[in-house]
Amino acid sequence: GGGDPKGPVRCALLEDLRAGRASGLQIRDVLPFSVQFCRDQLGSRFIQGKLDDDDGKDASAVVHAVMPSAVELCCDLFGNYVMQKLLEKGSPQDRHLLAKSLRGRVLSLSLDAYGCRVIQRALELLPPELQVELASELHGHVLSCVQDHNGNHVIQKCVERGSPEGMQFVLDEVRGHVGDLAVHPYGCRVIQRLLEHCKPTQIDQAMVEIMERAEELMQDQYGNYVMQHVLEHGRAPERAAMLLRLTGRLVTMSRHKYASNVIEKLILFGGPEARKSMLSALALEYEGQPAILVMMRDGFGNYVVQRALDAFQGADREQLIAIVKEHAAAARRFTYGKHILAHIERGDGGPLAPTAASLPRGNNHPP
Repeated sequence: GGGDPKGPVRCALLEDLRAGRASGLQIRDVLPFSVQFCRDQLGSRFIQGKLDDDDGKDASAVVHAVMPSAVELCCDLFGNYVMQKLLEKGSPQDRHLLAKSLRGRVLSLSLDAYGCRVIQRALELLPPELQVELASELHGHVLSCVQDHNGNHVIQKCVERGSPEGMQFVLDEVRGHVGDLAVHPYGCRVIQRLLEHCKPTQIDQAMVEIMERAEELMQDQYGNYVMQHVLEHGRAPERAAMLLRLTGRLVTMSRHKYASNVIEKLILFGGPEARKSMLSALALEYEGQPAILVMMRDGFGNYVVQRALDAFQGADREQLIAIVKEHAAAARRFTYGKHILAHIERGDGGPLAPTAASLPRGNNHPP
């Protein structure tokens, strides 16, 4: 605070920095005031800049200087950036010291807006044995972290960086809650990371829970991303099970704001069976009208048709084009139909210009 005896000196050095009079200022000059510098926007930038230009000696000096205040700086608006930079630039010994300073505080830091960034960086940069040690402090707290605005990012990082064995605790603690987490704005991200990084045998139980609620998840604003991931990262049996669930409902689901994203992924990853089912559905009638017209007229269905045109090849594509052309006269009467026909006539297979109904894709992924 301003009342400490170092206040005036700190202010003098920071004033010099602000006024552009600090061209000769070095890390060693600010070490006695390193904590104050870390907590100041310009001071923090100054230290980060010096560490970037440094051969490692400065990093060690700063680590030792800030150690007593490490946890406080992790939770500071500007200090957290210096702590991340020290993890990046420090020697193995420096990283050990920093890891030691985080011990016993991993859970509280993971739930903090700034602290969670430092923990994520530590999980990226520390050697595996130290990563495991930090992550172990989250055992028993996975569900509360997953549903937390900050903590979910740390659990995602544990999954991304951990060995299959090292992330097993996350799977153990989400067991029985996978369906509910899949429709949670943060939980869905963690389930997606598990689908990406776990061994197939590890994920069996979670997959059972997902498939039990497959239809609901496909139509959910968050769950649809999980179902897209099942198609992209799952195994053939899961893809086949999803196709079976969708048989007879492909047109209905293609017209749904969220489920249409899943149908697009099915077209890309569902294999020959999915293409065959899609072509059959589009050749039939839907509620008394040609299904292809219903789809081309729909704000979401038209994207599914475009995706199929882009993805299908050879005989499949020819068959799809024939189905569209059969209804060309009617299709020309509405905007999306015009687009799709122009797309085919150009014959370039390139994606169509997005229209007003264009959906944000993947808009719930962390930045």
